Amino acid sequence: MVNEITNQELFEDHKSIAWEEIAAYDYPYEVLGNIGDIICKIGATLPEDRFEKRGEDIWVAKSATVAPTASLNGPLIIDEEAEIRHCAFIRGNAIVGKGAVVGNSTELKNDILFDGVQVPHYNYVGDSILGYKSHMGAGSITSNVKSDKTLVEIRVGERKVPTGRKKVGAVLGSFVEVGCGSILNPGTVIGSHSNVYPLSSVRGYVPGNSIYKNKNEVVHKI
Repeated sequence: MVNEITNQELFEDHKSIAWEEIAAYDYPYEVLGNIGDIICKIGATLPEDRFEKRGEDIWVAKSATVAPTASLNGPLIIDEEAEIRHCAFIRGNAIVGKGAVVGNSTELKNDILFDGVQVPHYNYVGDSILGYKSHMGAGSITSNVKSDKTLVEIRVGERKVPTGRKKVGAVLGSFVEVGCGSILNPGTVIGSHSNVYPLSSVRGYVPGNSIYKNKNEVVHKI
């Protein structure tokens, strides 16, 4: 097992309505193909006094704020105190955690956003899992398909971890900060408490408690 990129290592806070389901898998990419089923399983248990069911497979917390211009498609759970802003586009298979922010013109597809995540300005997040209180700066995006359309591998040092999936975006550990305008290439995994400089192109595994300046300069936080 490549311990650096396990769910237990990356998501130390366990703060997601879906944590028990996520913890059943060793690696985050194993969760991606099952997000829809996870949503429907959890949704069926949500209390009606706190969650409103909109359509067949959309559950929205009554304490959440959803702009009338937002587009919501299921399966979808929007947890308590979350904020879905003007013209957000949620394409389906998405969990938006407690207190999370999905901002203006941000697009989500096949994602789990842990509690407190912020994707507030012009972000695309596809086939990705974002850990507790991680934040993507304005215009930063995930790229979830390789240009040659081959299956995504995650590079951890000299090792290549096969995911068996054509679509894998990014995995952010808890408290990760991604600078504005950055691109997280397919299979990017960023360990908890790390920072990515603005306008970066990130690929592979970035260790926790690091500052990513460029591919040749990744420094450990003091």
